[in-house]
Amino acid sequence: MRKPCLAFLPAALLSILAMPAWAGDLNLRIVDAAGRPVPDAVVTVRPAGGIPSGPIRFPWGTSMVQQNISFAPHVLIVPVGATVKFPNKDKVRHHVYSFSKAAKFEIKLFGQDESRTYTFKSEGAVALGCNIHDQMAGFIRVVNTPFAAKSNAAGQAQIDGLATGTAQVTVWHPLLKGKDNEMIMNLPIPASGTVNKTVPLALRSAQ
Repeated sequence: MRKPCLAFLPAALLSILAMPAWAGDLNLRIVDAAGRPVPDAVVTVRPAGGIPSGPIRFPWGTSMVQQNISFAPHVLIVPVGATVKFPNKDKVRHHVYSFSKAAKFEIKLFGQDESRTYTFKSEGAVALGCNIHDQMAGFIRVVNTPFAAKSNAAGQAQIDGLATGTAQVTVWHPLLKGKDNEMIMNLPIPASGTVNKTVPLALRSAQ
């Protein structure tokens, strides 16, 4: 019996055969030891089968604004290789720096309506400060997966379209107790539907 030639299969069927099983969704509720919601926790997922190839882009952009003597957003997720803009919306000058392992740099004094940039080449957490204003603190989480989300004010973080199978899920927060401020767990992702899970974090007191 002759084997069917793939060249004669309909294009739509070929595309279906080539598609991975991106079917399941993950919905985490991040809370502290008292059950209160924890915002600004970064959830990253390495699904079964690994990370798909291609550039990583997120819908929230790559800007870390200095405004009202603070960094906004407080936590920003960017992919490896992203160039982050640091626009200054304050009437005073800022001097942004980081001593983190993932990125050691400084952006010297720049004033209102000026902007500077820095390209993040290594995965990891980057803690930001300002040499002029000690109370300023911000964080950039540099990731190598398109499956990433930040918990909102209700502690919710959802990631859709994950491959069926066991996924490695990492939760990071700047106050999380543990190595590298991370918690790592393995979660089964179904062929369809949503995995709902509450994740309690042991947090240090904010200083």
